[in-house]
Amino acid sequence: MPPRSSTRPRRSYDQYCAAARALDAVGDRWTLLIVRELLAGPRRYTDLHADLPGVSTDVLASRLKDMEQGGIASRRRMAAPVSAYVYELTPRGRALLPVLEALGEWGAADLGERAATDAVRAHWFALPLRGRLEALGGHGVVHVRLDEGEFLLWLGDAGAGRAVYADGGGEAEVCADARVVLSAEVCVALARGELGWGDAVRSGGVVVEGEGVLAKVLREG
Repeated sequence: MPPRSSTRPRRSYDQYCAAARALDAVGDRWTLLIVRELLAGPRRYTDLHADLPGVSTDVLASRLKDMEQGGIASRRRMAAPVSAYVYELTPRGRALLPVLEALGEWGAADLGERAATDAVRAHWFALPLRGRLEALGGHGVVHVRLDEGEFLLWLGDAGAGRAVYADGGGEAEVCADARVVLSAEVCVALARGELGWGDAVRSGGVVVEGEGVLAKVLREG
């Protein structure tokens, strides 16, 4: 359970402008990164805290409360026998996907050499990689494996109304239509536009496994 967070007045730019209204809702520090995590589907508070290194428990609880009040996320109890609450995005919250994708594309230029103090999670590469794969016309589920971990990506309308990505370890790989193995460095080069997908496959920087239609699309680049 998250710590209790007292209701506080929401700050506002008090400007009759769509961009200002959007920043009123999601412009606080950490809010969009919480959205990034919830694009993986329902998450427990403890899971969110673990995958948002650097956020305090009080700030996380406050942001989640604000997101509930703003209609961006909701909180519900999981069905028995799991006695836990989870947070998940509302349709309005899921509509922030293209915002996160655009921010990631814009910020990719600043992904230089990883500093020793930089935290990293495999699924943080999910959204940039998804954009590159969807540009190839991919449709289906891809299991992605990096040294940092594994995740699943839903491409095309295969992801409609559900999570965009999810943890990919264990039995999750079985449901994949194709499997991709690459490094974080290759992911960054793809995101920055320094490396094309086809070139990455041909050079061996990306290994595509599987025999179905999606695997063929990704292998041919």
